[in-house]
Amino acid sequence: MTIIQIGCDLTYSVTKSTSFLFNVAAARTAHQTISEESVQLTPAIQYEAGSLGTENIQVYRLTVEPCELHLQYRANVDLRPEIYDTTGIVETGYSQLPNEVLPYLNPSRYCESDRLIHFAMRTFGNVLPGYSRVTAICDWINSHLDYQSGSSGESTSACDVLIQRVGVCRDYAHLAIALCRALCIPARYLSGYAVALQPPDFHGFFEAYLGGRWYLFDATRMAPVEGFVRIGTGRDAADAPFATIIGEAILTTMAIWAEQAALNPIPDQAMSQAAVSTIN
Repeated sequence: MTIIQIGCDLTYSVTKSTSFLFNVAAARTAHQTISEESVQLTPAIQYEAGSLGTENIQVYRLTVEPCELHLQYRANVDLRPEIYDTTGIVETGYSQLPNEVLPYLNPSRYCESDRLIHFAMRTFGNVLPGYSRVTAICDWINSHLDYQSGSSGESTSACDVLIQRVGVCRDYAHLAIALCRALCIPARYLSGYAVALQPPDFHGFFEAYLGGRWYLFDATRMAPVEGFVRIGTGRDAADAPFATIIGEAILTTMAIWAEQAALNPIPDQAMSQAAVSTIN
């Protein structure tokens, strides 16, 4: 078990009556439990805490009048990832996939897998199926894309990234997801906190369904997957934004962090070669 201290401070300049849906709280799973958690709003505004969708994404919902709104979130997360040898992890045939996994084979707004089938088969069709093929996808993306902050926007899709060869974490994840789906490997987007990420920020990574279990991957290779704290899960980033805003508000300051507090050390990314799963 590893204890991760996470938190974020978000400040908005709100110029008219505005509704917010914040998705910044750590998820609760069998492998990720919350020992301490707090959320504070300034000014002191009533909010509704609830969950969304089949993945039970934890959200805070509120409406505010014009003001400077500050949200402060803190949590201690007990992280218990399961570690597996990668050599025995195979792909699951379509007929053996459980029903709840099938939606993660479909094209989605940012992951146009149907448009990338030819490229995926030509590039990865002869790679050994299983964990090694998803790793090869991540290797290719990492070596062919340049990570550049501010290089993409809300409309940037996996196909855009493949053409432009530049992006940020969510773009790397979207392209990997689309290529996995094109090869009939279920894949889904995750938002979260990441230990050792520089500069600190919310991070986008992904999971692939192999051999009856979801495994974590990060094509950016910017942080060890053993230190990922899950926030939201979805078909792509459209399902797991850290904030949805209806009204007029501008984000003026943002600080995010994830720090290891105790117990088992998280290995350096270069030393971490095992398969990691944090959900059944």
